Amino acid sequence: MKVILCENVPNLGEMGATVKVAAGYARNYLLPRKLAVSADSGSAKQIEHEMRIIRKREEKLLAAMAKVAKEVEGLTVEIKARAGEEDRIFGSVTTAHIAEGLKALGREIDRKSITLEEPIKTLGIHTASVRLAKGINATVKVWVTKEATEEEEAEVAE
Repeated sequence: MKVILCENVPNLGEMGATVKVAAGYARNYLLPRKLAVSADSGSAKQIEHEMRIIRKREEKLLAAMAKVAKEVEGLTVEIKARAGEEDRIFGSVTTAHIAEGLKALGREIDRKSITLEEPIKTLGIHTASVRLAKGINATVKVWVTKEATEEEEAEVAE
């Protein structure tokens, strides 16, 4: 069965693409969730109308993501980690840590859309790339600082 995708569907295709899928998958999953419309049903005018709606929705989504990218671009996320000698941290800072830091700053971003060029295993300032939509990326600074140990906290209290 041929369908036109109304939204991006993982492992299937991008919004607006015409794909061939199993009839049961289309009937039971794609069509009820309005992820796709049947390419075989109705006239060509209906399909063109659906495509215009899809394009408008995609344009609005891209405009909103561009605005979010501008807001996220200047952010610096501070992450405290336990560190040993030579400023090497135990373990590494992951995309989940960065997503939590962004959430604390008021930006809800999925950890899967955050990429690191290499694992963060030292203290200091690093960069992470955030992919918000196709072609819209932002860069976030990640500042990894040393977490105070119990001994250091006791010295500060005295």
